[in-house]
Amino acid sequence: MSTAEEPLYPIAVLIDELKNDDIQLRLNSIRRLSTIARALGEERTRKELIPFLSENNDDDDEVLLAMAEELGVFIPFVGGVDYGHVLLQPLETLCTVEETCVRDKAVESLCRIGSQMRETDLVEWFIPLVKRLAAGEWFTARVSSCGLFHIAYPSAPDTLKTELRSIYSQLCQDDMPMVRRSAASNLGKFAATVEPAHLKTDIMTIFEDLTQDDQDSVRLLAVEGCAALGKLLEPQNCVAHILPVIVNFSQDKSWRVRYMVANQLYELCEAVGPEPTRMDLVPAYVRLLRDNEAEVRIAAAGKVTKFCRILSPELAIQHILPCVKELSSDSSQHVRSALASVIMGMAPVLGKDATIEQLLPIFLSLLKDEFPDVRLNIISKLDQVNQVIGIDLLSQSLLPAIVELAEDRHWRVRLAIIEYIPLLASQLGVGFFDDKLGALCMQWLQDKVYSIRDAAANNLKRLAEEFGPEWAMQHIIPQVLEMSTNPHYLYRMTILRAVSLLAPVMGSEITCSKLLPVVVNASKDRVPNIKFNAAKVLQSLIPIVDQSVAERTIRPCLVELSEDPDVDVRFFANQALQTIDSVMMAS
Repeated sequence: MSTAEEPLYPIAVLIDELKNDDIQLRLNSIRRLSTIARALGEERTRKELIPFLSENNDDDDEVLLAMAEELGVFIPFVGGVDYGHVLLQPLETLCTVEETCVRDKAVESLCRIGSQMRETDLVEWFIPLVKRLAAGEWFTARVSSCGLFHIAYPSAPDTLKTELRSIYSQLCQDDMPMVRRSAASNLGKFAATVEPAHLKTDIMTIFEDLTQDDQDSVRLLAVEGCAALGKLLEPQNCVAHILPVIVNFSQDKSWRVRYMVANQLYELCEAVGPEPTRMDLVPAYVRLLRDNEAEVRIAAAGKVTKFCRILSPELAIQHILPCVKELSSDSSQHVRSALASVIMGMAPVLGKDATIEQLLPIFLSLLKDEFPDVRLNIISKLDQVNQVIGIDLLSQSLLPAIVELAEDRHWRVRLAIIEYIPLLASQLGVGFFDDKLGALCMQWLQDKVYSIRDAAANNLKRLAEEFGPEWAMQHIIPQVLEMSTNPHYLYRMTILRAVSLLAPVMGSEITCSKLLPVVVNASKDRVPNIKFNAAKVLQSLIPIVDQSVAERTIRPCLVELSEDPDVDVRFFANQALQTIDSVMMAS
């Protein structure tokens, strides 16, 4: 092929591949568009590649999605911002396809390109595109157009701005619910670019139409608009226009709309300010907490702490706490779980007395819930309560429940308790810990579930770090040594794991005198699994002990294991011997 024809090669290959029956080939060629554009150069990309892509009527959504994504970052390959407009045509076509994710990606790419274009180019190319899409015969074009107004509007001259507001208003009254949905979900972004004078007139009129839509899918998107518009309006306008809408929506006949209100209520409170919140939104929130749909109660329960933070403690105790008590015995476990995940955060809001009097009984009832997730959610947030009521009260009221959970029939609950023990230990202090929780920590080493035994071994290490080697020497090591002769090999294996974790914390002296003999004995066990685990532990002890001990005690033991009949034992013993040799050579 002559050099003159060489630049033709990439586009010829692309055309062939894009017409290939194999979807993977078509996809690969689209993903290589930037490479092909570099080979063609800017001018040929504009004149040949982009027109070709505009005409490419591939019917596979995956290929179209990849094309929409690639074109969004294509400005450098067509000659920069000056020529950004040439990318609009293929993306306009993609905005009209049936597949939603392709349209969304095309709109995203158009927004990215539009935000880089010059004002004059936006007026000349981008705004006409938005108007064409908004007037499109097929609803898909009109749906896509709603996501482009916030890019087009700021650079438009006044006459065009009036026209754009009018077009958006028409889209909000479109016959197709999908178009109205798109207009409702994009209203916040569009409103943020509109001048304050028109915000109060045109945009609020549009918004009020959407809030009274007969489709609940449109109304629930208007709920999102409440929070967005609330932040743009002056507080008094917000109270006049947005507040009545929120109160109505909290009593909407569709549970989906009420669910959205429950989810967004905290943001809506921020928009309207403290006084209207107290007067109007507290009753609305109480209604949502007592809603007859479990999904609405779940959303409302999950926001209870955030909501209480913007109220005074008196208001929270008077209005919200009675609902919280009801929710703690709700018929839906998911409602109780949502409540349990946030209720601990109410303690700092309500203060010590109210927490002790009102919240503690609720915590206790949730700690005894039959559903494990509810119990887990309470356990994992205990420190928030400790900060408010102090450790003495916490230990008297909640600790018996924790001890009960330590023997829970669900292993995940036992696991959560174990993972929480070091934090509890640091809060309770060493004396209290020894009395109440010390025995539990040893008990877990003999649990039926491996994850619990492994977590228990890790727990011992973290406790030794928290309370120091002297404490561990008194309270952990003797019991670990005692368990090392357990008749069940799985429990003996757990002790080996505990030894390997404790050794770095305990230091060389205790490791040599107390822990190493346990591992040496294990290396003579009749079970191969114990023997190769002993070899792995010996390998981990080599850096901790003195070289003389490694040579005198560990090496002979490993040599014996390296001649074991079991292949795995020999493998791990030889690995450990290599570690000894490399340590010796390094020294």
